[in-house]
Amino acid sequence: AAWDGVVKIGRTHLQDAVPLTVGQEVGGWAAQLRSAGERLEQGLLELRSIPLGGTAVGTGIGAPKGYPQAVCEQLSSCEGVEWRSDGNRFALMGSHDALVQQMARLRLLAGALHKIVNDIRLLACGPRAGLGELQLPANEPGSSIMPGKVNPTQCEAVAMATTQVMGMDQAVAIGGSAGHLQMNVYKPLLGLNLLRSGQMLTDSCRSLEEHLVRGMDLDHSKVGHFRDQSLMLVTALAPVIGYDMAAKIALHAHSEGLSLREAALVLKAIEADAFDAAVNPGWMAKPHD
Repeated sequence: AAWDGVVKIGRTHLQDAVPLTVGQEVGGWAAQLRSAGERLEQGLLELRSIPLGGTAVGTGIGAPKGYPQAVCEQLSSCEGVEWRSDGNRFALMGSHDALVQQMARLRLLAGALHKIVNDIRLLACGPRAGLGELQLPANEPGSSIMPGKVNPTQCEAVAMATTQVMGMDQAVAIGGSAGHLQMNVYKPLLGLNLLRSGQMLTDSCRSLEEHLVRGMDLDHSKVGHFRDQSLMLVTALAPVIGYDMAAKIALHAHSEGLSLREAALVLKAIEADAFDAAVNPGWMAKPHD
């Protein structure tokens, strides 16, 4: 919330883009994680349908009448979770699609975390020869070779964990497709990788919150410098003076080492007052829908 009103320059294709607020950027990360969590919760409901009583091939031969329903009721009562035996037992025994899908949801969370920690370490690169917009807590003494160097170790640890989860998802996908006829015998592999992935992602989120997010800070001077020097603020001029002239101003400012305002006045493309009214980073960062 403290960064909600801080306007910064956006970046697409790793190039300068139009402004947004730091709150909008971080809010995007939060929404991505929240969405992944909601998908996982939905997936848990789908895992509650079990082929209990299917016995050998799904027909239920040899199982007492009412056995699946009675056991599910007892399990539900003991665990406080509703277990069901109403699914197609032939499908549930010949494949494990619900487990494969839940692993895919874990992979989605891993992908979101991977993207976010890479964004963070990119925004924190520096401190003097990089972006340096974010300042990360120094959790270790520094590089063993370069004194005082603070490495983004929390980001790197999470990135390795999420990469491992993505690899385990591939194993689960293959295992889920490896059933033969009425039986898929790969459930131990699926279960092992699901449980390990869930634990790794849980540990990653907790570690990230405790050792990175709590101590992360914003370098307001760096953020302001990049915002004010960005040539892409010229986007606000396009509706006023046209795309071609706006592009000409940006290129001239870049080639001559001028600010956008200086370049616009040199080219006599717009009056100073009109430029100041149009090129307002705070206004540009507001939602326009």
